[in-house]
Amino acid sequence: MTLKVFIHKAEEGGYWAEVPALPGCVSQGETIDNVRTNIREAIEGWLLAEEDTAHAGSADRVLEVTV
Repeated sequence: MTLKVFIHKAEEGGYWAEVPALPGCVSQGETIDNVRTNIREAIEGWLLAEEDTAHAGSADRVLEVTV
């Protein structure tokens, strides 16, 4: 899976990142490498949390799509 991540320079120093496709998925770090590592962990956590909260009913179909 490939997601777009926007990295912003923080006013107080360092950087912060957001993933527009995953609402609320943000992280920060002192360096670009830090923020890259931290946002990857945030994405993994977001996806795991979403997987645990999404439950299909007996009449629903589940379709996996790769883009």
